This record gives sequence, structure tokens and C-alpha cells, in this order.
Amino acid sequence: MILPQPMVRGTLIKRYKRFLADVAMENGEIVTVHCANPGAMTGLAMPGADVWLSRATNPNRKLKWSWELVGLESGLVGINTSYPNKIVGEALADGRIAELAGYAQHRAEVKYGENSRIDFLLSAPDRPDCYLEVKNVHLSRRAGLAEFPDSPTLRGAKHLRELTRMVEQGHRAANLYLVQRTDCTRFSLAPDVDPAYSAAFDAAREAGVEILCYSCTITPEKILLADALPIR
Repeated sequence: MILPQPMVRGTLIKRYKRFLADVAMENGEIVTVHCANPGAMTGLAMPGADVWLSRATNPNRKLKWSWELVGLESGLVGINTSYPNKIVGEALADGRIAELAGYAQHRAEVKYGENSRIDFLLSAPDRPDCYLEVKNVHLSRRAGLAEFPDSPTLRGAKHLRELTRMVEQGHRAANLYLVQRTDCTRFSLAPDVDPAYSAAFDAAREAGVEILCYSCTITPEKILLADALPIR
């Protein structure tokens, strides 16, 4: 996925009200930017951090800048939670997710279950439909280990229960965790953050929901799905 260009570098002053942040630009200007991330962003919103911004193409938008990346000593992190579905969608179209290859049709945001929408519904004439949920991952509290979630998520637990029901009905179902970091080589749940989600995860996996995790290649120009990561 190509990021909006050109990207502009700055220094984070503070993040507040979840969706806002103040950033000092390299020319000395202080701007308020949109932060497309409702999560806790643990370890990613520290004052003084290097950040990369994109400029809005809509001249009528109130906030002219959007926060896209944060730079850590260990690597780059994508903080925009609207991007994982786009990244995974491109990878599906290119056949780069081995476990999900061979499906002729990939439909996004299909209604199913109890007032839910599945991120992708994969279908082909010779196999069961596959219901695919995508989760963004950017929490890392130990070197090399990506974790999910970074805050309690009732919605995430609901999605796991919906996927379980699809398996019970004879379909295939998978939950793909996309790690928007370049410094992680393995993945684990964070049960101390949300025990209920962890319990729903265990139940879904035991019922036959497939669990996948992939890393990303990240530069100021693009974010691409990269390698499968081992799941602890």
C-alpha cells in the first residue's frame, strides 16, 4: 500500500483526546494533526518521538495533517488503524498469503452474524467460504514480541464469537493479526490487558478458527505485508 506522498517529518509534542496530536514541524511550526488510532498506543505516543505526517488532499478538511508513522530506535511503526484492511486486501489480490490462496473472489465489508460485517469474505466454487477478520497490532512491551490487544476490546471478542459460529455452520474462518511494526519477530496475546478477549481467543481457536499473523515492511513511502510470524 502506497502511503500519501510526500510525507513530512516532525516531532511529537503530545497526543490527546485519542484522535488529536500536536507536532512540531522541522520548520518550527506547531500543528494539530489527526491521529487515526483509537487505541492506547502504549509506547508510541511519547513526547519527542519522530513522526511522519501526510497532508490532506481535501482543502475543506479542518485538520490539514494526518499522523501516519512513528519512528523508534528499533524501527518504524504504522499507527493508522484504517490501513490493515487495505494492506491485507492487496496481499490477497496478489496471492501473498499462502494460507488463503486459491480463492477467486474477495469481498470486503460483507454483512454477517449479529449486526456485524466481516472484513473479507473469500469464496471459490470448489471450497467452503472463508470469513476473514483482520486486526491491527502495534503493541510491543518486550523486545521483538508483538501483542494484541493494547486496550480492552468488547468488539474484538464479539468478532471471535462470530467467527466461531461460522465454523460451526460449516464455513472456514480465520483471524489475521497484522503487525504494523518492523521490530517484531513473534506474536502473542496480552491477557493482562483484556482477559475476556483472551478467553474468546482460546475458545475460537479450539473450535477451529484459524489464527494467522503477518509482519509488515514499512518505509515512509509504503507499507506492505511481509512474513508470517510465529504465534505463542
